[in-house]
Amino acid sequence: MFAPRQGVLYDMLRYQLGWTDQQGQPQDGAVELAFPGILALTACESLSGDYAPALPAAAAVELVRHFTLVHGEVQAGRVDSQERPSIWWVWGPAQAINAGDGLHALARPAMMRLLETGVAPDRTLSAVETLDRACLTMCEGQYSDLDFRDQLMVSAADYYEMVRKKTGALTACAAYAGALAGGASSETAACFSQAGSRLGMAWQLAQDVNDLWGQGGDGVTPANLLNKKKSLPLIYTLEKSPPAVKRELAAIYTKRALEPEDAARVIAILDNAGARDFADSAARDLLTESLSALDPAGLSEEGRRKIEQLAQLVIAGQV
Repeated sequence: MFAPRQGVLYDMLRYQLGWTDQQGQPQDGAVELAFPGILALTACESLSGDYAPALPAAAAVELVRHFTLVHGEVQAGRVDSQERPSIWWVWGPAQAINAGDGLHALARPAMMRLLETGVAPDRTLSAVETLDRACLTMCEGQYSDLDFRDQLMVSAADYYEMVRKKTGALTACAAYAGALAGGASSETAACFSQAGSRLGMAWQLAQDVNDLWGQGGDGVTPANLLNKKKSLPLIYTLEKSPPAVKRELAAIYTKRALEPEDAARVIAILDNAGARDFADSAARDLLTESLSALDPAGLSEEGRRKIEQLAQLVIAGQV
């Protein structure tokens, strides 16, 4: 899809995908596939023993993921993304939005390439429709996520619904399309969709924990907390803490802008409330629900093992 396309727009897309630097020069090293794409490949391999038929599905969900990243970075004002400057910081917010739209537009023809791997036309169209619906649902979830930042009190139920839409919709699509590519029946593909939704939610919870405490538990706190993002650890603390703690958090979060020392104090409050342990436990519960959703799929022992291994990487924050 990219090879015949030239111009600054496609330079931006290649940069976002990690293929080139700001000057359009190829980057050294392999570009890692993110969890939704890995899930599509794993779903296919767990059913057929071969991941290759799901490569177009993995490419499609990866393009959609980057579309949401580019727009999300503009919305949050994040200067850095994926350990280098964000597209909007290099080329400006307007062109970043244009680049995000381009990534979204490329995802549909990428999914259509399932036809080239032998997937029947009706099943390919089902995968494309699921991708379109997932994109719309993700926009709903992103709206809620942004809206929550202007609210002090957000319920756990509202958070789970937001995460189901913002993150679970794409992973449900990835698992569904991967299962179709692997030859699954409509009923089995639906089981994979449900499992993918729960896995995606667990993945988001693991990301929330890593975002607050750092993958090594070292207290690294990036811009999401400073942007007043409402993640499950904070919501749990606000719901369960005594009034004095709630008032202190309210005083911090009603500031026009949070400072690094505010972030450090919030982390200390979350630690005292046991919020990290709660979020870790909630992620494990979602993992259990995900695997249970696959019970009717009749996977082989080896196929089941592949899904379980991926699920454990999710909980460990390694994908």
